[in-house]
This record gives sequence, structure tokens and C-alpha cells, in this order.
Amino acid sequence: MNREWSELNKTMQQQIMKRETYPAGLQTLFALRSQLNETILSFRGELQREDFSAMPFPNANGCHSKTIAYSLWHIFRIEDIVAHTLIKGDAQIFFRSGYRGRIGAPVITTGNELQGAEIAAFSGQLNLPALYDYIAEVRESTEQLLQSLSFDDLRRKIPDEKKEALRALHVVSEQESAAWLIDYWCEKDIRGLIRMPFSRHWIMHIEAGLRIKERIQKS
Repeated sequence: MNREWSELNKTMQQQIMKRETYPAGLQTLFALRSQLNETILSFRGELQREDFSAMPFPNANGCHSKTIAYSLWHIFRIEDIVAHTLIKGDAQIFFRSGYRGRIGAPVITTGNELQGAEIAAFSGQLNLPALYDYIAEVRESTEQLLQSLSFDDLRRKIPDEKKEALRALHVVSEQESAAWLIDYWCEKDIRGLIRMPFSRHWIMHIEAGLRIKERIQKS
């Protein structure tokens, strides 16, 4: 893991545990996300469109076995779902801003159910400028939401009825490779969701993207 990102993440997790350091913890989180976002933007500036669909590590175990386009979609579909359906209880940006049509995605899910060649084909169908618009809108919306939360809000558990809300939206596949996400998220409190997926999840997939980019550029 990138040492600076790792340290920021560690510091943030410590800070959000205490009321007196919670505001500083949010600022640390935003600083981490800002650095990670710079890397996301760098992909667009340094890579060709076909590179976003490349799978140089197709048989690997880990996030780098996917594509950069898939990772970006996956990070921000999950963040949109968790921030809006589970925490805020309003419409996801994906739906209210018409991103299904704009991005041209063949699915509305997190993509966990996709495997191998399906990931590459999916990645090639995405409208990259629209995906980047979605990324920016989700990031801004999440950070506005986080700024509105008090320290006491962090202890709030996700109510059981949100599980049914997620299932009704069909934003998580019913396949075994994806369905576990609903229980995983709904067993956490909001502090737990800040830790994953609003911070560490970004790091995992963006570092995978950097590994993919390095292999592409070497070849």
C-alpha cells in the first residue's frame, strides 16, 4: 500500500474514534480522498481509451485482475449505493441524474458478479467521460453527506429494512459473488462504512489501477 495513503487512512481511523478529534478525522479523510482522486484523474490524462479495458493480470488473485474502468465503476457504484440508499435514504445519483443512459452500462449493479471476459466487455461499453462525471458527482455528494454527520451519528446502525430496499432496487446482484455485500454493509454502523467503502476501498482499487497502468506502459 502507498505509504502516505496508508498513514492518512490509519490517522483518520484513529481520529474518528474520538469526539474531540472527529472533525480533524473528516479533514484527514478528505485529504486522502483528494490524493486518490488525483490518481483517478491521472489515468484519464495518461492512458488511451483501450487501456481502461485492458486486463494484463487476468488470472491474478486481487483487484488488479480486473480493469481500470471496472474498478472506477465499482468504487463509485458502491459509494453511491451506500451513501444514498443506506445512510441518507434518498435516490442514488446514478438514477436521479440519468447515469445509466449516459454511461451506457449494461448493468446497474456493483459489478461483483462479472468475471473474466465479462469484465473486459463491460469495460469497453462504458462512456468514459460520463463515468468521470459520475465519479465527480458521487464524490462531492458523499463528502457533503459526511460533513453533515455528527460524531453521535457514527454509532448509528443500518436498519434491517434497508436490506429489502437494496434488494428491491436490484443494485446488488443475487449471485453468490455479490449478494454477500448486503449483509456486509448492513452489519456495520456508519463509522464502519466510512472505513470501508469510503476510504480503504478506494485505496485497494486505485492501487490496483496503478499496477495495471504500469504493466500497460511497460508493454
